[in-house]
Amino acid sequence: MGGQRWKRPESVLVVVYTAADEVLVMRRCQPLNFWQSVTGSLHWEETDPLDAARRELYEETGLSGVEITACGVVNRFLILPAWRDRYPPEAVENVEQVFRVGLPRCRPVTLNPAEHDDYEWLPRKRAAARVSSWTNRNAILSLP
Repeated sequence: MGGQRWKRPESVLVVVYTAADEVLVMRRCQPLNFWQSVTGSLHWEETDPLDAARRELYEETGLSGVEITACGVVNRFLILPAWRDRYPPEAVENVEQVFRVGLPRCRPVTLNPAEHDDYEWLPRKRAAARVSSWTNRNAILSLP
């Protein structure tokens, strides 16, 4: 079930937040109006989800050299129809490991224009209401 054609059905979710309880959310280019935290699939050769979290954080925001904390949460969910064609035909669910990054304050991020076209720093409850997936919502509401 490997190979470069398909995405691996294992991913990371990285919630970036500040000491003032503001959360970074980004709007995906596709599907329209889909807001999320940093997310992405592990590459087939990656063995440590923390490595994927670091890579995705940098690719999607330009942030590096920050402490990434594993939350100890693993979500399982059905792969949404909008993304089914990216995964092997036999993959019906994704396994997602949750991480968080705490920053002292909001800072500008550099979006990857192939993935996201806007971002906002929102208070926790507004960020939770804005994101499109239940796992992202739960992760935001579970921040320390």
